[in-house]
Amino acid sequence: MRMHVDQRHELVLKLVRERGSIRVADLAAELGVSAVTLRRDVEALAEQGRVRRLHGSVVWPHDPQAADRAVPSAPAAPAGGGQGPVIGMVVPTTDYYFAAVVAGAREAAAARGARLVIGLSQYLPHEDRAQAARLLSTGADGLLLTPSWGHGVPEPGQEEWIARQGVPAVLVERWAPLGSPAAALDRVRTDHAHGAALAVRHLASLGHRTVALAAQESPTAVQLAIGHAAAVEALGLEPAPRSPLELEPSRDESDRFDRTLEYLCDAVGKHGVTAALVHSDADAIVLIPRLQARGVRVPEDLALIAYDDEVAGLADLPLTAVAPPKRVVGALAADLLLDRLAEHSQGAPAQPRRHVELLPELRVRQSCGAAAGSTVSE
Repeated sequence: MRMHVDQRHELVLKLVRERGSIRVADLAAELGVSAVTLRRDVEALAEQGRVRRLHGSVVWPHDPQAADRAVPSAPAAPAGGGQGPVIGMVVPTTDYYFAAVVAGAREAAAARGARLVIGLSQYLPHEDRAQAARLLSTGADGLLLTPSWGHGVPEPGQEEWIARQGVPAVLVERWAPLGSPAAALDRVRTDHAHGAALAVRHLASLGHRTVALAAQESPTAVQLAIGHAAAVEALGLEPAPRSPLELEPSRDESDRFDRTLEYLCDAVGKHGVTAALVHSDADAIVLIPRLQARGVRVPEDLALIAYDDEVAGLADLPLTAVAPPKRVVGALAADLLLDRLAEHSQGAPAQPRRHVELLPELRVRQSCGAAAGSTVSE
């Protein structure tokens, strides 16, 4: 029979008083309730001053030695499941862009005695919530979340579940508009609009007066379009024709390449376009030999900058690329979440929520026609 909340509270108090400290996840398993339910019980008891919450453990408030036992003595995450906090991280994938984001978060967590566990959504919108629930049920104390929002921002109602998790959460490489429940969350993301503007400004400095944008449909593309358009206007450049991918999403990968190729060839041959920003660098690597086969030479006829800098330097013609600070994004997000968990466990006053935006840098190679080897950050 299901226990009443008052019965659970009394049992929690009895077990914590007897043992001095116990991990929240272990206590939930012993009582046969979910980690989310148990965490809410502990929070209620902590607000009443009857227990203390400390780094994923619940501690009897009148046993100072118990607090010492609940904190790992070494800076690295303890082997075999120690007492450090557990961070759950939901990302679409650990390939390509997010490999570096996850690596940064993992390194930052380990440096502070925490453990990072991963849930993958594979860009399936309903899987975000399922993965978050799974991570919480297995003992995660807080969440780093990169939801599968098609344009990087939620559709109405798409983010409400995040605000109901009952644990600290940080958005990673995502943002929410004013008025959205998720707008009040901490977040860390790359300012991709700035990255696009940085590329346009560099191309303009090389003498190009018309710069096209060819971006695959993605959460990044919206911000790239904003930055590109703003820079074109601010620099007084001639606007390029709009990419067909902006007007109608591609049906598949082959279709995307074909339409982008036709767009760039037409832009160079009929509209005087001499430079382009292409997202991503993997797309740029595929497009360059196709452009050259159509008589469009890179960089002689079309100076090209790629966006992401995952594999841009490995191309036959090394690509100038905008490089988001992916590893730093992950590290700062993990540090921010751990700061929130520390406030919570120590009963410290909550600091103001933070929206952190990091600026990409431009790594100059050969595809833009400038002297290779420099890095531009502003």
